[in-house]
Amino acid sequence: MSSSIALLGPCGLVARSSNSAVPRALQIDRGGQRLRMPPAIAAARLDISETSAIGTNFPEALSSFVSPSEGLELTELTAISPLDGRYANKVKFLRTIFSEYALIRYRVIVEVQWLLKLSQIPELKEVPPFTDNARSFLLGVLADFNVNDGAAVKNFERVTNHDVKAIEYFLKGRIKDHPELSKVLEFIHFGCTSEDINNLAYALMLLNGREHLLKKMDEVISAIRSLAHKHANVPMLSRTHGQPASPSTIGKEMANFCYRMELQRNQVASVSIKGKMAGAVGNYNAHCFTYPEIKWEAVAESFVTSLGVDFNPYTTQIEPHDCIAELFDAVRRFGNILEDFDRDMWAYISLGYFKQKVVPGEVGSSTMPHKVNPIDFENSEGNLGLAKSWLSHLGSKLQVSRMQRDLTDSTVLRQIGQVLALCVLSYDSTLRGINKLEVDEAATRRDLDATWEVLAEPIQMMMRRYGIEKPYEKLKEFTRGAAVTKESMREFIETLDLPEAAKERLRLLTPHTYCGKAAELASNV
Repeated sequence: MSSSIALLGPCGLVARSSNSAVPRALQIDRGGQRLRMPPAIAAARLDISETSAIGTNFPEALSSFVSPSEGLELTELTAISPLDGRYANKVKFLRTIFSEYALIRYRVIVEVQWLLKLSQIPELKEVPPFTDNARSFLLGVLADFNVNDGAAVKNFERVTNHDVKAIEYFLKGRIKDHPELSKVLEFIHFGCTSEDINNLAYALMLLNGREHLLKKMDEVISAIRSLAHKHANVPMLSRTHGQPASPSTIGKEMANFCYRMELQRNQVASVSIKGKMAGAVGNYNAHCFTYPEIKWEAVAESFVTSLGVDFNPYTTQIEPHDCIAELFDAVRRFGNILEDFDRDMWAYISLGYFKQKVVPGEVGSSTMPHKVNPIDFENSEGNLGLAKSWLSHLGSKLQVSRMQRDLTDSTVLRQIGQVLALCVLSYDSTLRGINKLEVDEAATRRDLDATWEVLAEPIQMMMRRYGIEKPYEKLKEFTRGAAVTKESMREFIETLDLPEAAKERLRLLTPHTYCGKAAELASNV
């Protein structure tokens, strides 16, 4: 008895009899219309599921291919996010900063340091100063914290359904057998709301992550600065509105980006990352009621700043995230400038100003063997677009929380790693693109040789200096829409009533030498 095999084709589903090694012309069911597929095409189709009838609907055939109930083990091949899949090797170093494990580790750091801080408050008799042994034990918990400990915290969370409470239970479990620390178990998380721990954990995450981000930004800026210095004296035709304009140098155009990026890089570095430790609604209610003699605001400020975080004295349950919005806006502006750079490099490559070094074995097109595409700048541009949209959303969302707090910030904060990983991925793509570049001076010379009309600007300025009437209008009539050559430009110069010295300067001027201070500006960046 024959059976049918359903196949997924570009037009819908096809089916053939399993009795035939090479299928005959197949029927395709597309929107209720039966079509026929030639045998040669049908033979190339891949069997993916058995079905008893021709024309089985698409969802059923697909569900028999991969069962959602089974799922797939997480690997770089099966990851939903390309950051953990295709691009994993490029950004995996960020896992120690932005992963779920890293967030848990930062929370543990905050909880342990808070317990140590409580032991230093003289008025808090129930938590006497710790001995060196107790302090070493607690610091050892931090130093030895590993992925297995993170998994243990997640096991507690499966019961509590609360990620920060799980940290408290984990730490109680770790110190309950220590003779000194076992007496202060209930002072773990004392006076804290979850957001006291979370906001400082994310602050530590951002401080650490910013260091790596700044390092990558510096690499990009340094690479562009090298282009500026190396090609400071290479003249090129500028283009405004895509049309020929007064010449510059390749180095000067690189210097523009270098200077702009450095300004934004410094803005990223200067943002003050703030934190709070003020309890359920930011007023130290529980602290003051339990120990009214303690100056809790001073304690909180001392603790927060001891972590390297700036203190925010006015908060609700949450630190309001204004500093994160400020940071991400600066990162987004840096990304805007880098996207501008990527697009310009793409255009200069298209014009032939830059050649790209050929990478052995690399394929530019599946059908056009000659292609050497600017893929690194394109990849950077694409990922920057994603990063900027996320940075914009996080920046606007995180500043908004209903009354004393809602939970919308929590799920958004978990995406910080994704966003900054996209930034790093983009920066690295741009760096790879830069490292493949070679200036083609022959191409820049050809462009300049073909555009003598750009000298209309200096000629009319000399005419203004020496009182010739309507200089702009005369040059406009001579050059606009006309084919201007070296010879015709020289002939025009000879008609002008100018001092001989001025004429001689104009005779010697060429599109190659009319670059102003471009070379100097490029060299000084």
